[in-house]
Amino acid sequence: MLDVAGLGRLIDVLIERGYRVVGPTVRDNAIVLAELESARDLPRGWGVDVGPGHYRLRHRDDDAVFAHSSGPQSWKQFLHPPRRRLWTADRNDATKDDDDEEIPRYACIGVRGCDLAAIATLARVLGGGTYPDGSFVKRRQQLFVVAVNCIEPGGLCFCTSMGTGPAAGPGYDLALTEQIGGDGRRYLVDVGTEAGADVLAATPHREASADEIDCARADVEAASHRMGRQMPETDLRELLIRSRESPQWEEVAGRCLTCGNCTMVCPTCYCTNTEDVTDLTGEHAERWQHWASCYEFDFTYIHGGGSVRQSGASRYRHWLTHKLGTWHDQFGMSGCVGCGRCIAWCPTGIDITEEMNTMARADADRD
Repeated sequence: MLDVAGLGRLIDVLIERGYRVVGPTVRDNAIVLAELESARDLPRGWGVDVGPGHYRLRHRDDDAVFAHSSGPQSWKQFLHPPRRRLWTADRNDATKDDDDEEIPRYACIGVRGCDLAAIATLARVLGGGTYPDGSFVKRRQQLFVVAVNCIEPGGLCFCTSMGTGPAAGPGYDLALTEQIGGDGRRYLVDVGTEAGADVLAATPHREASADEIDCARADVEAASHRMGRQMPETDLRELLIRSRESPQWEEVAGRCLTCGNCTMVCPTCYCTNTEDVTDLTGEHAERWQHWASCYEFDFTYIHGGGSVRQSGASRYRHWLTHKLGTWHDQFGMSGCVGCGRCIAWCPTGIDITEEMNTMARADADRD
């Protein structure tokens, strides 16, 4: 069990061991992920109110630091950067491959169950297969994860439907469960790896009592029944196959701006594009990789033939069908972890759970 001072010391120990500690902090009227200098940077006493197309900070009545739902960013940016140089070349020199770049050692504080599942999903997508992404593999291998079990889900959370939370699954080094009582904040700690045990050993802590353990577990279990959203209880992959010609796609397209916000905030979307750039003299060239979105008109451009998916309806259908359906065929798992970010940060408030429940009702009526 850690107290407030123990949590602060945990962050200090990680910094002393050479990690760049990243966690939630308040900036630009949102709870964002940024490098922390100490536990004082955590969002103490802040919560969020979220809804479709809506996100607002609010003051809490206590000093909890992890009692908030997902912000606009995910941990993906530290494992799969939004923009990364692949190589450089000069006219008279050999090409330099950036695979040998020095990669920071990150320690992530406050990783939710949904985001922990997202990291595992990216590991399957980018770190597996015949040709794994070398940059991702290096970043993941030296990542230290301090997860947080959710006890207060947000209005858009549906991790229970996706089997990813609110309890943190495998993949963490340490996991915290925040408890607020009359004697202040304290944190039940679960150890997931030897590296986690080693860091905890260097941090002042005490053995948790049986009552404290039971209370923490009960809080997490209770949170699983207070989700703000829920997916229909059916085989989503089969539902999407049966709904391929549903008129609902055109109805959604009437609201969708095809801006790609949902793919940018999604913790598992992994698509990229590459571009080659040169200086004005033509003596120096670079190749860069950057995030791309399947909502972009040119995403499916074929030379000489234009774009394959030209309508907004076809692009939305592709994104949703891939995320909840064909992702299973490719990777043996869902591409959605139930974090709700795509709902909050959609300018028109399109709700993935509402769309799937509408499809499920229409499918039931057809039967």
